[in-house]
Amino acid sequence: MASAASDTVVETGGEAPTTVKIVIAGGFAVGKTTFIGSLSDIEPLSTEAAMTEHSVGVDDAGGVSDRKTTTTVAMDFGRIALPGNLWLYLFGTPGQDRFLFMWDDLVRGAIGAVVLVDTERLEQCFSAVDYFEQRGIPFVVAVNCFDGVARHELEDVREALAVPDHVPVLYTDARARPATKQALVTLVQLAVQQLAA
Repeated sequence: MASAASDTVVETGGEAPTTVKIVIAGGFAVGKTTFIGSLSDIEPLSTEAAMTEHSVGVDDAGGVSDRKTTTTVAMDFGRIALPGNLWLYLFGTPGQDRFLFMWDDLVRGAIGAVVLVDTERLEQCFSAVDYFEQRGIPFVVAVNCFDGVARHELEDVREALAVPDHVPVLYTDARARPATKQALVTLVQLAVQQLAA
């Protein structure tokens, strides 16, 4: 699909594309890298590093710890080329609190964020929700349904995270393009509404 994006640029007379930046955030091992990979037209850029014995007791992925062998240490990046020479740039944040200092640079210029949530480890999502609330950046909360199973009602998740009513809360599956696409559509609609207000 990357070639389709190139064709679009040529068809519009070689004009530079209009770019929009979206951030994918959330706790450690919540599925941010997978989310971006399910959508990107290009091979996603990933700064994954191998997890070693030094991460034991530091990076807790809960029930997926035995399956997770790498972790994002800077960011993930993907791109979606849309009709009309519009490109969505997707930036994934690292999930560990020790990398929060990088978020300001990653978020600068973004129209909004998708905050991925693992309901088995809600406590790891508070910092992402707080970050976007405090800065007035539009965001949606996307509950990642690992193994395709929704374990909690959306209103229960909203209440547990103290997410305001104007913030959409929805189910997603980071592995499934239709589900991740819907999360992005919901975010863009929210960002447009807030800009128009």
